[in-house]
Parts: sequence; C-alpha cells; structure tokens
Amino acid sequence: MLVPVILSGGSGTRLWPLSRRHFPKQFLPLTGNHSLLQQTLLRLGDLPAQSPVVIANDDHRFLAAEQLRALGREDARIFLEPTGRNTAPAATVAALAAAEAGQADALLLVMPADHVVQDEVAFRHAVNRGIPAAKAGWLVTFGVVPDQAHTGYGYIRTGQAHADGSLEVERFVEKPDEATARGFLDEGGYLWNAGIFLFRADAWLEEIGKFQPQVLEAMRASLARARHDLDFVRLDEAAFAQSPDISIDYAVMERTDRARVVPLDAGWSDIGSWDALKAVGDPDEQGNVVQGDALLEDTRNTLVHAHGRLVGTLGVEDLVIVETADAVLVAHRSHAQDVRRLVDRLDAAGRSEHLEHRCVPRPWGTYETIDVGERFQVKRITVKPGAALSLQMHHHRAEHWVVVRGTARVTRGEDSFLVSENESTYIPIGVRHRLENPGKLPLELIEVQSGAYLGEDDIIRF
Repeated sequence: MLVPVILSGGSGTRLWPLSRRHFPKQFLPLTGNHSLLQQTLLRLGDLPAQSPVVIANDDHRFLAAEQLRALGREDARIFLEPTGRNTAPAATVAALAAAEAGQADALLLVMPADHVVQDEVAFRHAVNRGIPAAKAGWLVTFGVVPDQAHTGYGYIRTGQAHADGSLEVERFVEKPDEATARGFLDEGGYLWNAGIFLFRADAWLEEIGKFQPQVLEAMRASLARARHDLDFVRLDEAAFAQSPDISIDYAVMERTDRARVVPLDAGWSDIGSWDALKAVGDPDEQGNVVQGDALLEDTRNTLVHAHGRLVGTLGVEDLVIVETADAVLVAHRSHAQDVRRLVDRLDAAGRSEHLEHRCVPRPWGTYETIDVGERFQVKRITVKPGAALSLQMHHHRAEHWVVVRGTARVTRGEDSFLVSENESTYIPIGVRHRLENPGKLPLELIEVQSGAYLGEDDIIRF
C-alpha cells in the first residue's frame, strides 16, 4: 500500500512578491495550469496510491482543501500543524496515523508540495524502483542526478548498488562551495538531496524513536489530543510545540544504518528562487522566459512575470522582473537567492506586502482591496455559488453593497431580502448582517466601507 504524504508547510519567501506568507508558492500555478501542490499529486499518475495525507499549516487549511477539491481528492486527510516544526515531526504524524489505522506496513511516499518534476514518467519509474527496498524495511531517499555544480543543494555520496535497484548511502554532505560542488560533479557518485522519501510507517517509527524520541512522543501526544474540525485534523498545539524543530535528514537519515538512495533523473527542481523558475521555463531565442503581458525589446536572459499590467523592457539582460497588483520586484539574476532580505525588511517595517496579496482568498470566495482613503475603503467581493459569509457586525464602520453580477441574499437585522444586479443596499454601523449567494453563478459586488476604523479585526462573528 502506497500512501502519498504531501508536506505543505513552507512559506516560499524567496519567490516574493508572488509567493506570500498567507499564499505561499505551493498554492501557485508557477509552471502550468495547476498549482505545485496539485502537480505533486497529479504526477503520481497510475502508481497504486491510496488516499493522500496532507500536512499543512493551519493558516493555509482552506487553500489546501479547495485545491484538493478541485482535483476531486476530497478523500485526502489534512492534518494541520499549529506551528512550524520542520519535516521530521510531519512524517511522524503520517506514520502514526497509518499505524493507528492498522496500516503500519504502509509505504509512505513523503514529498514536499513545492517542487517541480518535468518528467513524470521517470519520477514514477524511480518510485517503483524504490519500492522493493522500502518494503524490506530500508528508508529510501531519492537523489537527483546533478546536471551542474549547484551550491544550493545538499549532496548524497552513493555507494554499492543492490539487486533491488537501490544504492548504499555512504554519507550526506552539506551545501558545498562552488569548487567542492565542481569536484563532486567531476568525481561522480554524488546526487542532489531532493528531500523525497519512501519508507514503511513502522520502519520510520522505529528509527525516529531511536534517534529522536522527543519527536515521537510529542507527535503521539499531539495526535492523540487532536480535534476533528470539518475536513481537518487539528493537531494539539501544546503537545506539538514540545517537539524539536528538525528535518527528516538531521533526525534520522544522516544517523541511521538503514538508509538507501535511488537516483532520480526527471527534471527536478525545488524552485528555490526566481532563477530556478527561469531554468525550468520555456525560453525564447534570446533566453527570456515570459509569463503574462510583456513587451521585450533588446532583452536577453531575463525572467518576466506579469500578473496585472503590461511590463515593457528595453536594453536589459540577466534580470528578474515580477509584477503584481501591489508590488514589483526588479533584481539581477545573480541576487535571485537574496529576495528574502527584502521580505525581512518588509516584516521589520510592519508592512503587509509579504503577508498576503491584494486579492485575498476565503472559504466562501475572495475579496480584493481596490481603493483606500481617509475614512473609506473599496473592495471587490466575489462569493462562490451556494456560499455565505458569517453572520457578523462591525462597531466602527458602515458598508454599502452594489451588486454587479448575480443575486445576493442579504440578512440585515431581522430582515432578509434579495439584491439583484445594478441594485444596492446599506449596512449601518452596529447592525448584524450576512451576505449569501443563493445562485449557481458567482456573485460579484462592490463594497464601500466608511467609518473611523476599517481594520479587518473590527468583526464580531455570531
């Protein structure tokens, strides 16, 4: 039994301004029509996989659930981490859940949700090649066949080949400098550490209990005290926080004598920077990779991502240009790994551009701020068919709603009524209200807020 375990807790700060803390890169369609999270499941293809397990950040729960629903994977179990503790605790939760379900011998295929694999057939071939060793109790990792002397990845030194298709792991190597990386490439026998694993649930529990018993006990307690909330399993926060913050590699793989590695030659990338995204793109004759509305003249080796406005370039090369509704990044490709420095400055300044986009997803739809002034704010609100906002009230603001598409059912105080296209209504300060979409098409309206305080925390929900 093969159980996909999708690790979806990352923040993706190096892909700002497209990736934000509340909408990180795994939920973005960076290389096609599907998000990286969705691609992670789709690349399994015809592998004999059971219902997936997704380990996600609590802040991203509705994003994960909605994207799984869009794939028809409502069968996925979504475990919510109350805080970040790296990959070893997440893998332990999945293994404990399998054992609890009477499937201690299940093979867990542990995959980060924010990677790209261009050759899905080769990926499935590598997984099949690793299954015999994993069934026999080995902890299998997948090492990417390197095509350059990359300094951004850890390496695995391989040893003797075995009849089951796996290789011995001689040692793990930290991210090297450029000279060392070139030496690895020239010598051969080294693979990039991709952070993808395949092992039996009981084998992992044995090894994590041996080398990191505090992780095992914390996750066992957190799962035992977990709460079921709609489609989610909320892990207990107090118990979860007792676990060390540690990766699968540091916790077990670098210490165990049960490690094996299977080579993976499938066009893999962790999309760890804008330059990495350019490398997996489809370049034009001048080496440019473009997404969105862009006009390039005398431009070479440049990545352009335009998401709302026309971007024009003239006489430039080796740049990264990313345009969003509220932020524009212009960087030299040699500094593509340093974008996090800008995110840190935004955080220190108390700004919000690193947290969320102007268009904010919600379980019921989206809202987008389109204008802000003194004592007023204008938003575009979209409500999905059959969805409703919570019954709520504001102490400091009134709201005017103008329906531009669809029909709204409005609750205002004791009254309930319909508002159609080109009609409007008014919600006074302090009045309970609710907005619903009773139709089969999306409801769109313009909301004008006015008052002394317009913060999102001025909401009393009933």
